[in-house]
Amino acid sequence: MEKRKKIVVVGGSAAGPKAAAKARRIDSNAEVIMLQKNAELSMASCGYPYYVGGFFDNRDMLLSNPAGITRDPVYFKNAKDIDARVNTEVTAVDKNRHMVFFRNTITGETGEMTYDKLIIATGATPLMPPIPGIELEGITTLQSLQDADFLRKIGDDGEVKKAVIVGGGLIGVETSEALQLADIEITIIELVPQLLTFLDWELAKLVENHVRSKGANVITDNGVAAFLGKDGKLTAVKLRNGTESPCELAVVAIGVRPNVKLARDIGLTIGATGGIEVNAYMQTSDPDIYAVGDCVESVNRLTGKKVFAPYGDLANLQGRVAGENAVLGNCVTFPGTIQTGICKVFDYAAGSTGLSEFTAKRLEYPDIITVINASLDKPGFMGGKLLVTKLVADRKTGKILGAQCVGPGNVAKQIAQWSMAIQGNLSVEDIVNADLPYAPPYSLAIDHCIATAHVMQNKMKGRMTGISSMDVHQKLANNEKPFLLDVREPGEYRQMRLGVGETLIPVGALRSRLHELPQDKNIEIICFCQVALRGYEAALVLKHNGWKNVKVMEGGVASWPFPREK
Repeated sequence: MEKRKKIVVVGGSAAGPKAAAKARRIDSNAEVIMLQKNAELSMASCGYPYYVGGFFDNRDMLLSNPAGITRDPVYFKNAKDIDARVNTEVTAVDKNRHMVFFRNTITGETGEMTYDKLIIATGATPLMPPIPGIELEGITTLQSLQDADFLRKIGDDGEVKKAVIVGGGLIGVETSEALQLADIEITIIELVPQLLTFLDWELAKLVENHVRSKGANVITDNGVAAFLGKDGKLTAVKLRNGTESPCELAVVAIGVRPNVKLARDIGLTIGATGGIEVNAYMQTSDPDIYAVGDCVESVNRLTGKKVFAPYGDLANLQGRVAGENAVLGNCVTFPGTIQTGICKVFDYAAGSTGLSEFTAKRLEYPDIITVINASLDKPGFMGGKLLVTKLVADRKTGKILGAQCVGPGNVAKQIAQWSMAIQGNLSVEDIVNADLPYAPPYSLAIDHCIATAHVMQNKMKGRMTGISSMDVHQKLANNEKPFLLDVREPGEYRQMRLGVGETLIPVGALRSRLHELPQDKNIEIICFCQVALRGYEAALVLKHNGWKNVKVMEGGVASWPFPREK
């Protein structure tokens, strides 16, 4: 009779249970053991901010399968025949003898076991800044279920009135909404000049403006110098510029580092990003040990460079690959990541896939072109909501390199479409006639994604000369004097306008009012409207009538990230 293969999984959050479950599905005869340091298994950690915010009240939903059954050791044993042991910390591994040593964190009891294949899924550890006062009561992260319990209790008790979020990334922004829903006054402090660094600045600024509109305070380009307290409890945060922000709670969300202590002790290779080095099979430098999830580094599929990408979806995909390979031998691969992500920002969303313009330039891509497009996600008569997308492409080939999208509309759909386009190695020309599903409840006749490709195509073919809102703003700051032509209707202008010296001539009246424009046909004229479509039409009229230096402000008023007159 064939010997039973013994698979031992270290870690029971996301990647570990997925690896164990896949191994079991492939080989019903294998002995599969999962050792989890914490008391819980298979936690939906990305749901923690929403539990804190009261989007749902049943804590067990974070630990349950779609049928509502709690994924505890009994569940894993009965449903999957997996020996899942909680409160069990792996203390050492002897890779030469294929031995795992462990300790029960409650009883102190120790033990050991052999393995044929080992899968490490030890996750990541929150970064805590080494600054004075970090030990004060009232300072926490949102990494564990216990952190979520702590913050949920604070929200339910209603005693905390002011909180500071240190870090304006995904977790920081999501936590700010969760705490504000508990009527806590929020201040987000971010060291760099913008929130959500996976976005380019102008889209991040739109997100920041939205956060501010919800009553939260945002401080960028500033860091925490110290946490201040009295009687061991947090009372304020002191910033690097010397100002102080009173608070009774601080949530530190400045990122995570891969938890590689066990891997390093074993002697496995650690990559330059700090994560465990693995190949496409999720195999470490030891052929009998695999590693998955937030403790590993990945390959960026666009650049070929190693990156640290601690995303919950990737952890599950990697676990699936490692579980199959541990049983069958190396037969399936994980190709890497293009770092696709999305974040809920109150009733707004922000998503990104592939390369931002900033990242592409930092990596010295030779010739990129970008465009910003704004439009509704579906017709206005169906309650359409605004989307603002920035597309990054290779100027020569038209290959799509990246996309970002923000707004109250269906951002997830847009990012999913662009993600598949990038992974399919598609170009702008492939998208301009894409066959996507259309019906008014779901989309415009020309989907926002396709319309963005149309704008890029026009720009690449020289039919439109675009200019970003940032460049327009910089021209004004430099005291340059372009002629700014707002071609919206008077009612739109009265309701919302930039107030930067623009002239209003509705596009429908433009042909009869060309005499009101500068008659020097070489003067720079920048056309814009609410989202840029009428601005483009106006630019074509002007070019047809001899004006030579005509530009369109991409994304229009909807994409203007700077203060407006009204």
